[in-house]
Amino acid sequence: MTEKIAILGGGNIGLSLARGLINSRLYKPESLIVTRRRIHMIEEIAEEGVVISSDNAMATRAARIVFLTVKPQQAAEVLQEIAPCLDPEKHILVSLVTGLGISKIRSILGDSVPVFLAMPNTALALCESMTCISHGEEREKDKEEVMNIFNHLGKCITIPEELMGASTVLAACGVAFALRFLRSIAQGGIEIGFDAEMSTLIAAQTLKGAARMAQESGNHPEHEIDRVTTPMGITISGLNEMEHNGFSSALIKGLLASYRKIENLNGKKDS
Repeated sequence: MTEKIAILGGGNIGLSLARGLINSRLYKPESLIVTRRRIHMIEEIAEEGVVISSDNAMATRAARIVFLTVKPQQAAEVLQEIAPCLDPEKHILVSLVTGLGISKIRSILGDSVPVFLAMPNTALALCESMTCISHGEEREKDKEEVMNIFNHLGKCITIPEELMGASTVLAACGVAFALRFLRSIAQGGIEIGFDAEMSTLIAAQTLKGAARMAQESGNHPEHEIDRVTTPMGITISGLNEMEHNGFSSALIKGLLASYRKIENLNGKKDS
């Protein structure tokens, strides 16, 4: 594509998005403009051909789609900065900012441009993200354009805006939760005889295969677990020991703790 893309905020998620857009071959590096106040911190991606700048207004004017990837506390200021640059006949705004709702964005920008909320994860760079998208009554062609981008960066679904906080926990925080599980199972592998590199390789590929089975079969995870466990076997012994020590409960409590934190950030009543 020859259209320009502006990514306002060159932090972890912004840079992952930029690299994903390049790796997906949807956009050439020179079609991307990534901004950051401390521009020296994103010089590495400039070496890959991406345009870098500290000027959000310039990046916005030059782009067709504007991705907002700044920290939540910076979002209002950046939106106010770019508001005069947005053209309703040209621009689409996609916010990846945690806790920033459409109504808040509209209170700053008005109804001038189509607005989408997107919650991906850092696997964007590998085009393996799970992205949840929410929007108002936007034009069908704009919806298709945004969905097409994120479907090239992994898998993408639309959800109601009220589930965006939950999607942050499950999809975005979920990467860290999954990697913590990977680290734990790899450490267990070291305990039973493998070196660290080999144990991590075996564990990572095993998790990748398990995830793919769940995706492609459409079966409930317990169905696939039942295929591995045999009466009085070694797998069920390990699973039962994990459950006796609160394995599933700990994971669910972790998810709920993260979700309550988002509710607090949004000013909602903690439940």
